[in-house]
Amino acid sequence: MEIPGPKRIVHLVEDAFGHRISYLRISVTDRCNERCAYCMPGEFHEWLPHGGILTYEEIERVVRVATGLGVRKLRVTGGEPLTRREVTGLFEMLSAIPGIEEIGVSTNGTLLASRLPDGSTMAEALYRRGVRNLNVSLDTLDRADYAAVAGRDYLPRVLAGLEAAQAAGFEKIRLNAVLVHGRSEGAIRPLLDFAWERGLILRFIELMPISTTDVLSEENFLPVRTVMKSIEAVHGPLLPEPGFRTNGPAVYYRLEGRDQRLGFIGAMTDFHFCESCNKMRLTCDGKLRPCLGSHLEFDLREPLRAGVTDDELRNLILGVVERKPKEHDFRGAYAPGRRMVAIGG
Repeated sequence: MEIPGPKRIVHLVEDAFGHRISYLRISVTDRCNERCAYCMPGEFHEWLPHGGILTYEEIERVVRVATGLGVRKLRVTGGEPLTRREVTGLFEMLSAIPGIEEIGVSTNGTLLASRLPDGSTMAEALYRRGVRNLNVSLDTLDRADYAAVAGRDYLPRVLAGLEAAQAAGFEKIRLNAVLVHGRSEGAIRPLLDFAWERGLILRFIELMPISTTDVLSEENFLPVRTVMKSIEAVHGPLLPEPGFRTNGPAVYYRLEGRDQRLGFIGAMTDFHFCESCNKMRLTCDGKLRPCLGSHLEFDLREPLRAGVTDDELRNLILGVVERKPKEHDFRGAYAPGRRMVAIGG
């Protein structure tokens, strides 16, 4: 698709619908060591060749230009971002960019406790390089169920990774549980207790029709409202926390009588879901996407490799911002064009 240029003067901090864009999610690889059905259905996956993904230097350049336009927060994703070779070097580069206020990582957690050549854990290496928050995918604490969901028996690795992250100094750790009817109901209470005991934020996420058309169906969809009611039936009312926000669209509550914060991400049922959107996504192959739930994406890789100047790159980014839609297309006739693993979690 041809990259548009801006039709009018805009500032990256706000698009045509009043979205204040200060957050960039960066996928560094389409590869993953797990095979979650909602992200990468089926065992076979044709990985992008190494030359087809952005180099760390290209990523750093895009971020540097975007930071000059108002981006202040970054989240590095995959695939599984920690599978990419020498990924800690990227965090050194990103943390050195003036204007960046926060760097986070979305991970399945399986590699956080792994040891690097210097003897440190991956979690320690990330923390030393400026990463301060982690989103860790954890749909269930049942080992057999976890293996069935992820296609790998890696639950012990995730638990070790969470322990390593807290030992490394991470205080902002969010557990993300994707909701699937018929599977998630039995996982809710154990996850609640697990997160509470360890001082972690737990977030429940509605299934979205991203990877394939059959990922989401009436049979497997579980609304966040249903989960909220089931929690209240056991623990009492959920107390809204409208003043607490993270970088994403989660709505947060506290459990009455229990010092625990919970988040709910209802992309399908919350009709105000997109009103506070502040992000764009850079895919590992260099496509800039103004919205996860839209097929709009614009190639930056080829211009980068063709010698685009910083001013030209700035205008390309502004042109994409200008085309950010008012809201996602998931509730319409959205037909997946890419698997989630290729877009970035």
